[in-house]
Amino acid sequence: MKYKNYIYSLVVFLLYVQQTFCQTKVEKTPPVTRILFILDASGSMSDKWERSTRMTVAKKTLCELVDSLKNIPYLEIGLRVYGHEWDKRYNNCKDTKLEVPFRPGNHEAIKLRIKNIEPKGTTLIAHSLKEAASDFPIDKNSRNVIILLTDGIESCGGDPCDLSRELQKRKIFLKPFIIGIGNDVSWDKAFECMGQYFNAINENKFKNMMNLILHQTLSETSVRVKILDSDNKPTETNVNITFFNSVTQEPVYDFVHYLDAKGEPDKLKVDAILTYDLVVNTIPKVEKKNIGLVGGKENIITIKAPQGSLYIRENSREYKPLKAVVRESKKSETLNIQNAGIKEKYLVGTYDIEVLTLPRTIFNDVKIKQSETTVLDIVQPGSLNIIDQLVGYGSIYEIKPNGEQVLIHNLENETSRTMLTMQPGNYKLIFRTKKSNGANFTDVQNFSIRSGATTTLRLYNNK
Repeated sequence: MKYKNYIYSLVVFLLYVQQTFCQTKVEKTPPVTRILFILDASGSMSDKWERSTRMTVAKKTLCELVDSLKNIPYLEIGLRVYGHEWDKRYNNCKDTKLEVPFRPGNHEAIKLRIKNIEPKGTTLIAHSLKEAASDFPIDKNSRNVIILLTDGIESCGGDPCDLSRELQKRKIFLKPFIIGIGNDVSWDKAFECMGQYFNAINENKFKNMMNLILHQTLSETSVRVKILDSDNKPTETNVNITFFNSVTQEPVYDFVHYLDAKGEPDKLKVDAILTYDLVVNTIPKVEKKNIGLVGGKENIITIKAPQGSLYIRENSREYKPLKAVVRESKKSETLNIQNAGIKEKYLVGTYDIEVLTLPRTIFNDVKIKQSETTVLDIVQPGSLNIIDQLVGYGSIYEIKPNGEQVLIHNLENETSRTMLTMQPGNYKLIFRTKKSNGANFTDVQNFSIRSGATTTLRLYNNK
């Protein structure tokens, strides 16, 4: 009976192991994309445009677009309109309304409402954006997109650009798309600061731009990042790269760069709506700003970041651990704190290295070359042993070849006894006991340190 129970338990365990290790990977459900169309129904939308009016063209194109979105999974759409309830003579700057909220299968409701809209009022873009912030359901995983169709700039004193940036930073929606319907080219800057702006100069351009925006929003997009060396060849790799949202400055994607067996960077899936600042996290970092992507395509990004290596070689283990401060030549900002005995990569260039020996070892204008390792050797230190244990105040100075005296160390805790690891050279010890009755009782001793040797000092040895 016990044997049967054992066999049964073993079978159950093996089945559990098989299910655990042989199960297929569960695919992550894609996020819901929500597109809010904001339609300008101000009075000027009734103006003639080519063979019709601006509003007629906008209605027709928007209805065709809504029809084309019916069978796309993980997509919901909504409609907000402004300037359609109050005549422009009233200059009503709150005339905006969510006409059809987000819900599955609302395409016919949106088309019907669009057909019944008539242009009347003023252009209140900023207030419409502000109200649109509450149109999107609370869903941290959704992609919220705004497509604004307008034939004019803000006329209610608001600041659409500041408001758009604020709402993007709050993650209410991604970078908006704005289509100008027959707009004046002098208005381009007023819209470009809001998001991605397209100026439709005719009906055909308007339709093409609407389709382009949908392609940008809904199509799978990828990038290959080619990191170039000093010869402009894409050989650099194995470094972390970060895509930042260029508006919010928040990191969106982090990857450790990879080259396949053919020397090609792999494809990375990214959201084509955003504009990115790419940072290659070399030392120092390299940036490429305001990168726009083409939706539905494989985008190639090239960025130059040639690297070489620095190795600080210590010829003993007396320093535990030995570190170095790395700076770009002639600059005060610290780039990196590097441990001796470890090879570290840097951009090709010239650096100042301050090794934290006692006294500090300085290497100026150190050249880092492409794919080469620059080695800095640290002279083997010696030791200083002060054997007297006296309470007082003391310090140690390096005596330079030109006779200059430089403070390098203060004795700690007012106690003279100490053992220090020091670089070879000439030095001076200055010490006065706490109980002494004047500066005249100061002990001054010159001494030398040799590699691998210990120098022993006794205080007041000549008194």
